[in-house]
Amino acid sequence: MTKQPKWKLIFIGGLLVRLSILLAVPKWSDDYPRFLWDGEMLKISQNPYLETPENLIKNNPESANPYLENLFELMNSPGYFSVYPPLNQGIFYLAAIIGGQDVLTGIVVLRSVLIFGEIGVFFLLLKLFDHFKLDRKKVILYWLNPLVIMEITGNLHFEGLVLLLLLASLFTLCEQQNGLSGGFWGLAIGMKLLPLMLIPSFFSFEKTGKFKSFWIGSALALIVSFGWLLIDNSWIHFLQSIKLYQGKFEFNASIYYIIREMGFWIKGYNIIGEVTPILSVITLLGILYFSWKRMPKNMHQLVDLWVLIYLFYLVLQPVVHPWYLIPGFGLSLFTNRKAFLIWTFLVILSYQAYSDPNYQENPIFLFVEYSILALAVYWDYFKTNTKSLIPT
Repeated sequence: MTKQPKWKLIFIGGLLVRLSILLAVPKWSDDYPRFLWDGEMLKISQNPYLETPENLIKNNPESANPYLENLFELMNSPGYFSVYPPLNQGIFYLAAIIGGQDVLTGIVVLRSVLIFGEIGVFFLLLKLFDHFKLDRKKVILYWLNPLVIMEITGNLHFEGLVLLLLLASLFTLCEQQNGLSGGFWGLAIGMKLLPLMLIPSFFSFEKTGKFKSFWIGSALALIVSFGWLLIDNSWIHFLQSIKLYQGKFEFNASIYYIIREMGFWIKGYNIIGEVTPILSVITLLGILYFSWKRMPKNMHQLVDLWVLIYLFYLVLQPVVHPWYLIPGFGLSLFTNRKAFLIWTFLVILSYQAYSDPNYQENPIFLFVEYSILALAVYWDYFKTNTKSLIPT
């Protein structure tokens, strides 16, 4: 029998690393000022979806104060309406209430919520690995992963909470609590929209496709998560911000960058506005195809399909921030697929851009990152007939 690690020491070690940066101000992400701004808007009974920070400062100077002006100066996109869903706004509001117009205190509140989420991920992984009779040691790959610690605890990104909710959905599905499973999946969508792309997999999976309770739970969670956007037609500006984000920003892309360069050669300008809708359609068709072709018959096939969907989505995106990998990486621990694990280390090369005042990316680093990733994907899906670790 394989000797098991001392889990208390591993848990405490990972927790202490996270707590050691509790009072740190994020250095490689400037999203937190918008988090605190949106929370402050809710605190003073302002709808964060109705007015951009730029317009508020310009048109309503009486509403501003030194705290808001400081956040405004730190903000990366003051001319955009908030792109963060209502569930995120609830956490921002909590930070504003407890933070008392102090940036560091607000950061500590946000970080504390995310650390509690990480603790939940740790124990859910252990629970699910025991349920599926997997080697618990793979939990270490998540709990002590530098990217996970850096991006969730350090840079205050919410993908850890998305993974927590997806794991909760998986766990309750294993326990045949279909309504709860659907509810947790709906809340994951409410935290970040991306888990919505898993919907074809649930339709193609017999266990969820035929149970009304799963879809009722999902619908209720989505209503709770997004019903707030009906207030003052907030959904209009929310969708507008998402559309702008999809058609304007570029970072750490792979296939998109190749297509963009071809566009420069052929048309002489950046064709991002033309390419992103096409890539979105290809992504949708690919997800539908994989869900139909693989038609999961059991839980291990369902999770393996989720990993493939996340991977396919990310390699076609014009923006691949490092923290986007975390939900797919966490799910991949249930399989023998190595691509996401390798990518969590390769993607650190993208931080090079942060050292440049203009955020200019180094093509050599991009080539190294995606060349090795391509080899890992080839090995996972073409070279070997790799199967999930979860027994049928």
